Amino acid sequence: MGNHSLIKQINKLLILKTILDKGVISRAKISRLVDLNKATVSNLTDELIKEGYVIEKGYGKSKGGRRPVLLQVNKDVGSIIGIDLGVDYIHIILSNFIGEIIFEEYVNLKIKEDNEKFLNIFFDLIQKAIDKAPETPKGILGIGIGVPGIVEKESGVVLVAPNLKWSNVPLKDIVQQRFNLPVYIDNEANAGALGEKWFGEWGKVTDLIYLSVGIGLGAGIIIDNKLFRGAAGFAGEVGHTTINFQDDVCSCGNIGCLENFASERALLSVIKKLVKEGAEDRYISCENIDEITPSQIIQAAKDGSRVCRMAVLEVAEKMGIGVANLVNIFNPEIVIIGNKASFFGDLFLEKLREVVNQRSFIAQFYNLKIEVSKLKDRAVVLGCIAMVISDMLSFPEYT
Repeated sequence: MGNHSLIKQINKLLILKTILDKGVISRAKISRLVDLNKATVSNLTDELIKEGYVIEKGYGKSKGGRRPVLLQVNKDVGSIIGIDLGVDYIHIILSNFIGEIIFEEYVNLKIKEDNEKFLNIFFDLIQKAIDKAPETPKGILGIGIGVPGIVEKESGVVLVAPNLKWSNVPLKDIVQQRFNLPVYIDNEANAGALGEKWFGEWGKVTDLIYLSVGIGLGAGIIIDNKLFRGAAGFAGEVGHTTINFQDDVCSCGNIGCLENFASERALLSVIKKLVKEGAEDRYISCENIDEITPSQIIQAAKDGSRVCRMAVLEVAEKMGIGVANLVNIFNPEIVIIGNKASFFGDLFLEKLREVVNQRSFIAQFYNLKIEVSKLKDRAVVLGCIAMVISDMLSFPEYT
């Protein structure tokens, strides 16, 4: 794609995103907001209208001349499937073109589920979403999938997903051949960052970090409104940064990785360590320690369990160290805590903020925000919707 064509595609998506953000807007106002001349905006919006992605929606108020024609994204042009492919769950949605959810299902899985069974559940969920899709002019526009691992984005090959025990899995080809639909794949933390930028409360923030905390830990990093990928496209593997030289081996094969200390898996490990050392209360004991789940630990901490509070505070402290390092390197305006950790509660968040403010050298010099995702566990699936919209139109990411 030549430079002129590339710039045109970037501007076209920028206009589409602006209309999406504003709901209803005139060409003149788009021109002012995106800093493009009126002729360029008019030509590109006309293309979007011809392609079916934008519709004219009545007239605005006149300021002395002709009443401006108002534009709106055509939410019914087609449907999109978004999938958050977790280590112990699959979360799938079917949405319209503006991210309004038509169908949603969340399935819990056993960790290290048999691959054949895993794929059967995965395929069944996709087929269910396809069956729920309404009649639209363009049908199902694509399937976006967020994967907890290193993804070669163009080929859609999952090079490695340590917690899934996957290596060189051609997931894009597998799903495309099965369903005969366009498929777009990315790391799930990158998808989460896109979800926050497109559909969350942080659309106007130019520099943000989305921290996806589940069984593992990853970061989606947006710098100057663009997703930061690094030289090979693998940036953001914060869970596999080393913070301890004497620790056990991580799922990735290294020693002392951050996600060993700051993840759902770490929360379970801390609880087991505390009970082994003799810490018990009416919520946690030797009898129930092998069956307890992270969500039960969080709830018990909220209900007053001393042991669970200790565990939550310890994980928050370790995560705070990792976040402080990210803040020192990238200087974001906001760090958004997402995925399962978005349910960890105020105790966790307050401790995390305290540690980051203590440990980050630069946090003392500006108003850093650390917030829990308002999209909760939907950030990734909605980010997969944004991924399809941008990628299917052959646009580079312009988040």
